[in-house]
Amino acid sequence: MKLHYHPLSGHAHRARLFLSLIGADFELVEVDLAKGAHKAPAFLALNRFGQVPVLEDDGVIIADANAILIYLAKKFGKSDWLPADPVGGAAVQRWLSVAAGQIAFGPAAARLITVFGAGFNADEVIARAHAILKILEAELVSRDWIAASHPTIADVALYSYIARAPEGNVSLDAYPAVQGWLKRIEALPGFVPFVSTPVGLSAAA
Repeated sequence: MKLHYHPLSGHAHRARLFLSLIGADFELVEVDLAKGAHKAPAFLALNRFGQVPVLEDDGVIIADANAILIYLAKKFGKSDWLPADPVGGAAVQRWLSVAAGQIAFGPAAARLITVFGAGFNADEVIARAHAILKILEAELVSRDWIAASHPTIADVALYSYIARAPEGNVSLDAYPAVQGWLKRIEALPGFVPFVSTPVGLSAAA
């Protein structure tokens, strides 16, 4: 099993983190984004979108971080991480959609400005980040995990870009419940940290 990734990609970290949390045996293959390796024919043959991560598993190719989480949970029979019952499965899917929506266009986009020089409107994406963080804070005040009474792939999907939100000038100071949730994820056996970049609010940390 191979995971094509880049260390600064939160989407790639999402997949790498889950592989580690479930103790899967896999090989990391770094894709040199700076040199355009993700746009080379060989990589586009794996993922026409030219994005990391991509998982190769004995001839099966899975692109998209959330799709990889689902694939791995089902392949390894991890019904604790992805509940099989309709209500539990729907609860996880709800937050996978948030990871692909509000998180991607909020804290992830804010970080893209400072780490990769993306041309987004900083005020707009930072405001989006705080909007979703306020919702997450309200959810986590009374619970330890976002979609169940235990960690699921929903927590994994949300973690990376929230943990590094300060790199995009998004402060987490007003969200103690979110900070506690981050620490609980970081305490899980097999946790692998997301690379920290000294930019934004993290530059002075």
